[in-house]
Amino acid sequence: MGNSKPESISPMYGVAVDQGSGLKAAIAEARGADAVETDLFEFKKAVVECLSPEASVLLVDAEYGRELLPHYDASCEKLLAYEADVYHITTSERITALPDNLSVADYAGLGVRRLKFFLYYGPRSSTSTNEKKHALVRDIGAQCAMHGIEFLFEPIVYDDEIDDASSLEFAKLKPQLVRDATRIFAHPDFRIDVLKVEIPVNLAFVEGFGTGDFNHEQALEAFRDAAAPAGEIPLVYLSAGVSFEWFEQSLKLAAEAGVEAAGFMCGRAIWSDAISEFGQGGKARLNDWLAGEGRRRLARLKAAL
Repeated sequence: MGNSKPESISPMYGVAVDQGSGLKAAIAEARGADAVETDLFEFKKAVVECLSPEASVLLVDAEYGRELLPHYDASCEKLLAYEADVYHITTSERITALPDNLSVADYAGLGVRRLKFFLYYGPRSSTSTNEKKHALVRDIGAQCAMHGIEFLFEPIVYDDEIDDASSLEFAKLKPQLVRDATRIFAHPDFRIDVLKVEIPVNLAFVEGFGTGDFNHEQALEAFRDAAAPAGEIPLVYLSAGVSFEWFEQSLKLAAEAGVEAAGFMCGRAIWSDAISEFGQGGKARLNDWLAGEGRRRLARLKAAL
């Protein structure tokens, strides 16, 4: 593995349920007096059982991964995150903590051939900070290559000078940030097999969806420009917490722009509404929603690409 040929990567119609403390808190709030310690695991298990038959790949976290892997449909590829709870990053450099219960060497024995690693990355951050991040990603890539594991890397971009990632100021800069991160990590030294990247445009500022600060052609060009440096490394788009409808429309824009994406990995945009269903009706209602609306949403995202 490590910069393997594109044809070795099958289309990825992915579901992600690797969220940790944030999802746990949302479920506890929805469940109220009925909340129990096992709710987070039960929610994740329901997602795996209901959606893995329709997904080509499904991502779970390091904490619950071993318990969730047996619940996959046989047709679905297993993808296991190699990180501690990303919501607990407290250092100013925003470097992802590695799990203390999992090593790259464990993956093959668990029947998992794909690893996902997440990292906040500021292309314009200090050289010292980014050198530490580059070294970490390079080391994980080398370990994946050593153990025959496919490396899916997810850089989430930010800028040290802009606090509000939902602002117009950040929206104007984001296509360049995504492009720069893609260019940097497409280098063979990192031995990355798949890049999981953000949608480079914020639809809140695109004509037809929001304020219109970006016209339609500018949005399409942002997709093309951000994807160009990937070269032969396949790109999959992540939903990053946007609504289902906006993620679906974003995938359609990527297709219209001519970006040959290898697929998508979608979490909250598919299943976030299931949290309230779980709170109101327990496991039975959760499973019904996922098997119905959850699968319909997944099918619509496949069609969008």
